[in-house]
Amino acid sequence: MSETTATVPRWHAAGDWFDTCKCNVPCPCSFAQLPTHGDCDGILAWHIRDGRYGDVSLDGLNVLMVASFVGNIWGEHSDTYAAVFVDERADDPQRQALQMIFGGQAGSWPAQMVSMMDADMRGMEFAPIEIEVVDDLASWRAVVPGRVEASAEALTGPTTPKGARVQSTNLPGAETGPGQVATWGRSTVDRADAHGFLWSREGLSSKHITFDWAGPD
Repeated sequence: MSETTATVPRWHAAGDWFDTCKCNVPCPCSFAQLPTHGDCDGILAWHIRDGRYGDVSLDGLNVLMVASFVGNIWGEHSDTYAAVFVDERADDPQRQALQMIFGGQAGSWPAQMVSMMDADMRGMEFAPIEIEVVDDLASWRAVVPGRVEASAEALTGPTTPKGARVQSTNLPGAETGPGQVATWGRSTVDRADAHGFLWSREGLSSKHITFDWAGPD
């Protein structure tokens, strides 16, 4: 973790991100507004479909975060805490690359997000992470066995065409950065028991957004 941005190799990571949280549908945080209850906690999951850090392949690897905050995460906020799980399948070079990217030291959007959140870290560990995103975005799911579970189904209703998704563009508060499309869902499981985070609920906000980052710029 002593590597500086000046020595970071060219890198790229693209894939799926989604969350589950305690806000009502749709989560106001995505619109850069105060969360439903004035504070929020939730699970954030990343699956890298295509990634490379210099000569190190990151294809297929996962990262998961549990986090909480008070206030508007895009504005004035406090009491921001997080814990991170990194895919245990990663070898040493991959682990270093993932920690550089998601820790913000490798630049691009994650660096902006880490700086903005300014979270106190409650822990970081390597663990088995299972992430599944259905190709048609009908559902998505992430599990750290025995610790964290997040799953959701895409929103639908009587006026939503069959197979269509409820989506938003140009969100003022997109956790994966500008220019992506958010697909809205409702959680079916949202459960955490790790690093001081503890909750179990369902039926609240979830969303899927793709990410496509490149650095170190």
